[in-house]
Amino acid sequence: MKVDVLLGLQWGDEGKGKAVDVLTPNYDVITRFQGGPNAGHSLEFNNMKHVLHTIPSGVFHQNKINIIGNGVVVDPVTFAEEFNGLLKLGIDLRKNLYLSKKTHLILPSHRALDAGKEAAKGKEKIGSTLKGIGPAYTDKTARTGLRIGDITSPKFNEKYNKAKDQHKKLLEIYPSDFNLDEYEQEWMKSIELLKEFTHIDSEHVINNYVNEGKKMLAEGAQGTLLDIDFGTYPFVTSSNTVCAGACTGMGIAPQKIGDVYGIFKAYITRVGSGPFPTELNDQTGEEIRKIGREFGATTGRPRRCGWMDLVALKYVVMLNGVTKLIMTKADVLDAFDTIKIATGYKINGEVVDYMPYDIDVDLEPLYKEFKGWKKDITKMRNADELPAELLEYIKFIEDQVGVPVSIVSVGPERDATIFR
Repeated sequence: MKVDVLLGLQWGDEGKGKAVDVLTPNYDVITRFQGGPNAGHSLEFNNMKHVLHTIPSGVFHQNKINIIGNGVVVDPVTFAEEFNGLLKLGIDLRKNLYLSKKTHLILPSHRALDAGKEAAKGKEKIGSTLKGIGPAYTDKTARTGLRIGDITSPKFNEKYNKAKDQHKKLLEIYPSDFNLDEYEQEWMKSIELLKEFTHIDSEHVINNYVNEGKKMLAEGAQGTLLDIDFGTYPFVTSSNTVCAGACTGMGIAPQKIGDVYGIFKAYITRVGSGPFPTELNDQTGEEIRKIGREFGATTGRPRRCGWMDLVALKYVVMLNGVTKLIMTKADVLDAFDTIKIATGYKINGEVVDYMPYDIDVDLEPLYKEFKGWKKDITKMRNADELPAELLEYIKFIEDQVGVPVSIVSVGPERDATIFR
């Protein structure tokens, strides 16, 4: 049995949470393989909205196993908040959520460092969520991090204090107003909650599940354009958000990857700083933001909005080996007379149709224009109901990237999903 992967193809916020929730009935095991509480995966059903930051989006389905993989970084406080919120809904994660022993912990001092370093950048801020993600991954690479497997060690306090002391030296260079002592008290309480979960050697467990024939779905966080290697560096996240990250973030071999679901919005957004070739700094962009409720699930920050970028989409489909596309938020464009897609960039008079090394330059996106469908598609549930203009828009994308759009989301609710 192969492991299917689901990941974002833009700068995050593509609707991965809903997509995982919709697909989970077809799987036995759902895993998160990278990222941390800088992710905000939103799900809506039964007239309620749920936002998950660290926990896999398959937890709302009974009898499904959920795993936080070794490639993730976990803040115990955020985890405890999610746990308690779900417990109020009658979902006790201790029954079917397993934690990899190799998952790294975000320390209180990581959050303080994140705030201090971002403040020190001044106008060159990258738009960090200030959740301590970057410093935690930095310590992982520097081989000084703490992991889930350490919290039951008799030397845990010794290891924690050693890491904290190292961070305090850095905080003299990057001071912040983050209340380290107050957060530390809550963090230590949350560590006790983590001890109540099953800690696993995830690479062995996951491969055994594969060999047993269990169907598995790996859930990515953020989006490919935020990948530490292939994204719009340095305005990126601190992990590999591409499909290859599923192998290193779970401990599976490349040949065990099955279908790769790539999710993208019918337009494109990003939060924070960084290049954005098709950004709309006008009334159209504001209208997309308003209709699409484009505000960060984690930070609440307004998202920058723009037309679909086909140059970027081709690039990320290539990097990830996408086999099936999922288009979300098509309904947000219901009211527009015309829809545009960037098919190339003009840079210094030269037209390019590929992602160059640096897109943070003076470039002009070249657009193809489509007639809008001008219909409310939010109540449609069958593919044959979709307007001809939307189908033309979808077909153009399919023809250009060579991958079928298998699912179209026409609203935030679980059932507002059309399988093609």
